[in-house]
Amino acid sequence: MAQTIDIDTLIGIVSRGGKITTGIDVYNSHGTLLLNKEFLVTNSKILEKIKENGVREVPLSADGKSGIWDTKGNLISVDRHASSLEKVPSSFPGVSLNSIEKRLYEIEETTKLARENYETAKTCIKQALTDIKDTGGQFDYDEVSSHVFRLVEFLTIMDNPFSYLTREIFSYDDYLYNHSINVCTIGTAIINKFNLIFSTMINAHLNSKEEDAHDPFGEQPEAMKNTYRHFQKDELQNISLGFFLHDIGKVLVPDLILNKTGKLTNEEFDTVKKHSYDFGLAILEKNELSNPFIINIVKYHHAPLYRGENRCYPLDRLPEEIPVYAKVCKLADIYDAMTSKRSYKEASNQINAVTQIFRSYARKDTILQYILHSFIKSIGIYPPGSIVFLRNGQMGYVLESHGPFIIPFTDTKGDSLSEKPDPLDLSDSNLDDALKIDNRRSIKKPFEVYELLPSYLKPRHQDPERVPGLSN
Repeated sequence: MAQTIDIDTLIGIVSRGGKITTGIDVYNSHGTLLLNKEFLVTNSKILEKIKENGVREVPLSADGKSGIWDTKGNLISVDRHASSLEKVPSSFPGVSLNSIEKRLYEIEETTKLARENYETAKTCIKQALTDIKDTGGQFDYDEVSSHVFRLVEFLTIMDNPFSYLTREIFSYDDYLYNHSINVCTIGTAIINKFNLIFSTMINAHLNSKEEDAHDPFGEQPEAMKNTYRHFQKDELQNISLGFFLHDIGKVLVPDLILNKTGKLTNEEFDTVKKHSYDFGLAILEKNELSNPFIINIVKYHHAPLYRGENRCYPLDRLPEEIPVYAKVCKLADIYDAMTSKRSYKEASNQINAVTQIFRSYARKDTILQYILHSFIKSIGIYPPGSIVFLRNGQMGYVLESHGPFIIPFTDTKGDSLSEKPDPLDLSDSNLDDALKIDNRRSIKKPFEVYELLPSYLKPRHQDPERVPGLSN
């Protein structure tokens, strides 16, 4: 029989450098998988996200497949009520349990995990695209899907962890590789958010008391509520795989056209357009892939989202006939293209990119508004660990994207503060306008202002090349 452990106890253990494996899959009340039974939890942020989903006790397998370890790797014995924590070290070397310092540590660890997963995914897509070039279209689908499914699990558990990486990690040198991963991570965050928002809306309608809004044969029992999910787990995995492979056809577009810095001729643009509905589909067919999610994403990620939208292709379907997930891919594709640095252009400000996309697609059709709302909610505009400028000239270190919550660390003249200030919630409507973010100025990386950072905002190892949010 499985035992359950209070989640706050587990958060405390992992915060102090411990590790856990449950041996049992953990779900929320909607049936969404939050934690795979074999996943080794080394970051308390994972458990905090699970707690935010309403889970208060975590099951642990009694068959020897679960475990709780301290910072030295010693197995910890914790009773059912988790009241005995004598074996848990009181602190993790170099980490204070002060809430701010704990959050700074989490940002650094999450950034490290995100970077590792990003580089693994990059190696995977590089190999796939190289194989396609070398073989004329074939690649190891099983290897790619295995990598992507692990990536999706990480993305789902950590709730868009790549928002912790500043955009500069996505260098233009390997744009196609980076773009494939970026669209996958951004698109996965959006489709997960859409699935939650849309499914919640449907469940609310099904559980309402309005006539014919529920089972006509009687009141639904409590156990039947919140049972509708627009996309199931396996469908979401395949959608993310489609995001990862959406531009696979560009491998067959000549490099001279793909990397051209000037305006494309009509003939060149016609060639580029073929990467989706021609080259991309040909590669999928050569690999005998008939997955409709992947096919629709590869073919329709440049299709119109509303009637009358220009420069879209192909046009063999009406906008309302394009699947939701293909529309999500298009938004992720546009956003990443706008905010990525290329050899012939600078990256757009993330705020400006979101604003432009919103203005382009707002108030078109109802389902598109759900997608757009999910997009806005999912994008990590202010990554934790990044630096923002306030309107009064101060600089602030971002603790949380939502809000965002920041710690100002300079005065209005740009000089370092001598005292440690309280964090600011920039979503507070009573906050002075001078303390709002100056969106005219781009987000900075910590190493760019490293000399101004107070010691408590610098990483534990004091290496400016490893500041949270930096590329290697």
